[in-house]
Amino acid sequence: MTQIVTAVFFSLILAGIALRANARLRHEKRLPMQWWLTGDVTWSAPRLIGLAFIPVLAFLTFAILIILSFNVQPRPGQEGVVLPAFIGLGITFVAIQVLHLWLAQKTLRRNGS
Repeated sequence: MTQIVTAVFFSLILAGIALRANARLRHEKRLPMQWWLTGDVTWSAPRLIGLAFIPVLAFLTFAILIILSFNVQPRPGQEGVVLPAFIGLGITFVAIQVLHLWLAQKTLRRNGS
């Protein structure tokens, strides 16, 4: 049950970040999604798809892990690691989304958008 609450909590945070970014970037049609090491954009996506990508990926990952947690029991002695793993995964998804939005905004400002 705590895994479900954790997954919902981080999914709501990711959705909130995406909604806020959508309001801030409403004038942009496309968002950069990938960069070369030189900082050049290799491809971009429509704004709504670009903003929804990480929250949807996180939701699917959490859903798969929750389904697996009902069918696969942790090894003896590792029962207490499941919740911290979910929290760590949620924090990682939030950090990735924030990094992506920061890089996208930096690129858009640099290009004059």
